Amino acid sequence: MHMDIPENNSNTKVPSVLITGGSGLVGTYLTNLLLSEGFNVSHLSRKASSNDKVKVFKWEPEKKIIDSKALEGLDFIVHLAGANIGEKRWSSSRKEEIIRSRVDSSVFLHEKIAEAGTSLKAFISASATGYYGSVTSEKIFHEDDEPGNDFLGNTSRKWEEAADLFRNSGIRTVKIRTAVVLEKNDSALAKLMLPGKFGLLLKTGNGEQYMPWIHIIDLCGIYLKAIEDAGMAGPYNAVAPYHVSHSDFMNILGEVMGRHVLQAGIPSFVLRAALGEMSDVVLKGSRVSSEKIINSGYSFIYRDLHDALTSAIHIY
Repeated sequence: MHMDIPENNSNTKVPSVLITGGSGLVGTYLTNLLLSEGFNVSHLSRKASSNDKVKVFKWEPEKKIIDSKALEGLDFIVHLAGANIGEKRWSSSRKEEIIRSRVDSSVFLHEKIAEAGTSLKAFISASATGYYGSVTSEKIFHEDDEPGNDFLGNTSRKWEEAADLFRNSGIRTVKIRTAVVLEKNDSALAKLMLPGKFGLLLKTGNGEQYMPWIHIIDLCGIYLKAIEDAGMAGPYNAVAPYHVSHSDFMNILGEVMGRHVLQAGIPSFVLRAALGEMSDVVLKGSRVSSEKIINSGYSFIYRDLHDALTSAIHIY
């Protein structure tokens, strides 16, 4: 996975990566990984700033604002920006914001890259396993399956279609369909852990729904591979090969945290009353295949859930 990057001199150029959403959960970890691998990393953010390691350029895609210097001499874009799906109840306006923040920003980037004439080597976009829809079934979903016909499925489809503007321009495009990310500070895992502060972990619904997951280190490793591997293109599921139900996930989380797990889950009707349509995210789920990314040559560091949770909770 390591790429030998030449030292920066008059005849060579250090590969440069521009990250949108670089200050977020995945962006922070990915930035540190790329810097350790010798890449030149910059961010797009609503506030311009800089430090010794990362230059931050201003952009406001909804206002069509971007610092054109961010696109100069650029090799790769990793597009992570997008409104947090689990932050607020899904009102009609919030749904529009979730979609717009992903689609419009991708379209805007494509327009600006074309205008600047930047010779981009690859455009790598976040996506989600929600592409397959919020459904519990015995089917194992693969990258060539159709998108689900619900809010998450439609959102992910539109998100990926916007990314494909780059593909249609002849730029290698990779879409990373991400599962629940195991990281303890600012993540879905953090929310699952929260009741543990009071001594008890809670399950949701009947617990039979599957819960695709991936450790933050493996997710960043997949992004690094997507940058380095010129053979990667199209969608890839970023999900560990260990399939687990929500009930089993919470039992293992309880073991790792040393907390009891209430075996009777929070009833579905309670969650629907509290969260509305967003409750589907925690009440439904199917298995998602990691076969394609493994066949591409990626080797998971965290394949076992107990090991992954131990690492995420006690090390990072």
